[in-house]
Amino acid sequence: MKLFGIPHMLILLGIAAAAALSTGAARRSPRAARALRIALGCFLAANELVWYAYRYSREGFRFPEGLPLELCDVVVWISVFACLRRNRVAAEFIYFAGIAGSGMALLTPDLWAPLASYPSIYFFLAHGAVVIAAVTLVIGDYLRISLASLWRVMGLLNLYALAVGAFNFVWHTNYFYLCRKPDNPSILDWFGPWPVYVVVGELFTFAIFILMWMPVRAPRASKRAAA
Repeated sequence: MKLFGIPHMLILLGIAAAAALSTGAARRSPRAARALRIALGCFLAANELVWYAYRYSREGFRFPEGLPLELCDVVVWISVFACLRRNRVAAEFIYFAGIAGSGMALLTPDLWAPLASYPSIYFFLAHGAVVIAAVTLVIGDYLRISLASLWRVMGLLNLYALAVGAFNFVWHTNYFYLCRKPDNPSILDWFGPWPVYVVVGELFTFAIFILMWMPVRAPRASKRAAA
């Protein structure tokens, strides 16, 4: 698939439109918001389980490759939990990590199959639904996020990256693209060679999180109110 070609742009516009419609419906009615949350959570879980069945039935279990250790794999299940349980911490996590991670994957998809194939369709459904769920849970539910929550998400991401990095070191894998860049063009191509791109990517992620936090930041309590 050509990056930012007509099919790619139509997919991105479709996801953006679905997110806007879902958010608007959630803002208008608490009942609609609950129905949307449950529907998104069930869809994400079902879509992921079908993908596991499809992939492992064809490829088999090939440890240490092919494990669901990428950030987007983890974000999917946190999104399911956030949608079905309306968990605030999980919602904050998928707002930052889900939109930034899945959003970047949608902008620069690392596809290994033709666009009109189930693996590619799954890719856009999973990443697109994560973005829609994150926007619906936070923007649609008027959730305000504190600066401490932003730091917590950054901390959790770095802890996970350390764990995955240790797994990569032991088993010579490349989860989270910590050891080498994707084969397809990506934003990491702008960040220099390894390991420079890892450090620059960290700083870039934090900058993106700050920009994402600004429209949903929680107001600071005044000193007079605190007293």
